[in-house]
Parts: sequence; structure tokens; C-alpha cells
Amino acid sequence: MKQVVFRGALLLSLAVAFVTLGALLYTVLRDGWGQLDHTLISGVNSSDPHNAGARPAILATIYMGVLLLAFVVPIGVGTAIYLEEYANKERWYNRLLEVNILNLAAVPSIVYGILGLAFLVRGLDLGRVLLAGAMILTLLVLPTVIIASREALRAVPNSIRQGAYALGATRWQVVWRQVLPAALPGLATGSILALSRALGETAPLIMIGALTYVAFDPTLLGPFTALPVQIYDWISQSDSEYTLRAAGGIIVLLAILLVLNSVAIVVRNRYQKRW
Repeated sequence: MKQVVFRGALLLSLAVAFVTLGALLYTVLRDGWGQLDHTLISGVNSSDPHNAGARPAILATIYMGVLLLAFVVPIGVGTAIYLEEYANKERWYNRLLEVNILNLAAVPSIVYGILGLAFLVRGLDLGRVLLAGAMILTLLVLPTVIIASREALRAVPNSIRQGAYALGATRWQVVWRQVLPAALPGLATGSILALSRALGETAPLIMIGALTYVAFDPTLLGPFTALPVQIYDWISQSDSEYTLRAAGGIIVLLAILLVLNSVAIVVRNRYQKRW
């Protein structure tokens, strides 16, 4: 009887989640599908909701995505390789590093925004620029990438390592030529899913000073906005036409995230067939 009740509670929770998600998607598609036009994609923000576009926000989101991949993947995967393949688990500083990574993964995003404002924008005098936004989002998702990468490395059968060692390979050769190719599906999936989360964050970018009105294309060391911030600005307007424009922006952001997730699925399936 307890198993039946527990199973029913799980199914009910799953149904509530899917119904809520379906209702949100239906509302966004209903309101925003008609807003998908050339002006939204290629125009700049305007005081007239019918002429308001999101090109600067879309470009900044893409630029930050590229910078995130350049920052997160080498640091996150490198740290995971060190902890799983090289680190002595009995050393106190390695245990301290693991505990801190797990704790940082649970820190709210607004705390990273405060850190970025105090340390990057003001402490290093970097300013309220796109590079600062990319760096703070890197700190936000880095613990998640490290944890996902460690799990991918752990999933590689130990027999692959032992076979390579038996043939005379060095530790680096084992990691580079055997472990990493076998773990690549998990590494790619974890990195791209973390990137998808970062591109949807709003609070850290608002904290470090992302603008809500930008009528020019972003640069690396210049003022910027992002698609989530632009959507937040449109929703906060009193004119209901901006709310419809925000729904169109949400569809564009969902399309970007779906493309990233599709790439993760393709990479995972491709390399799973090889291994």
C-alpha cells in the first residue's frame, strides 16, 4: 500500500510539472508567435513596442555563450581531470577543494552577481562590460561543469585505464587518448547544459550593471545587455504591447537553448556509438 501511495505521489508531481510547463509554453507561443518578425531579430530597442527589436541582446547572448565555452570547458574539464586522475584523495587540500566545489554549486546566482560587482566591476576596475558578464557567468556554472565532468570520467570503465597501462602508456597518454574520448559524451552534455543555464540567468547580469536599453551592437569591453535582461525590461513596462514583444523574445531564447541542447544530444549519440 505504501508503494502504491508513493508511486501515485510521484506520478502526480510529474503530471503537475508537465501541465505547468505545457501551460507556460502554450501562453508564450500564443502571445509571441506573431511577434517573430524581421524587426525583432534585426532591430534595436525602441520606445515604440511595434518597432522594438532585440538584435543587441541576441548578439550579446551569443558572444557570452562563446566566451563561456572558452572559459568554462578548459578550466572545468581540467579541474575534473586533476581531481579524478591525479589528485591524492588523502591530501587535506584536495578534500577541501572537493567540498568547496560542492558548496559553490548550491550558491544562489544573485550571490555571484554581488561577487562580480565587488570584485570584477569595482575591485579590478573592469567596468560594466560584456567581458565582466561572461566572467561572472563562468564562475556561476563552473562548479556544475566540474561535477558533471567528474561523473563522466568516473563512468569510464577502469579496464580501459588498466589495459593502456599494461601496454606501457603513461598516465597522460591514458587520460588524453583513452579516458577523454570515452568520457566525451558526458563532458559535452554537462558543459552545454551548464551553458544553457548560464544564458538564461538574469540576476547576476543585472547586479553587475547590464543595461536594459541598448541601441547599439555590443563589444567585448563595452556596455551590453542580454536577452534575459531585455525580456525582463519589456515585461516590466506598463504597455501591454511590450509583454507580447517579451513573449517573442522568450521564443528566440528558447530556440537558442534548444539548438545548444540538440548539439549536446548529437555529440553524445555520435561518440556513444564509437565507445
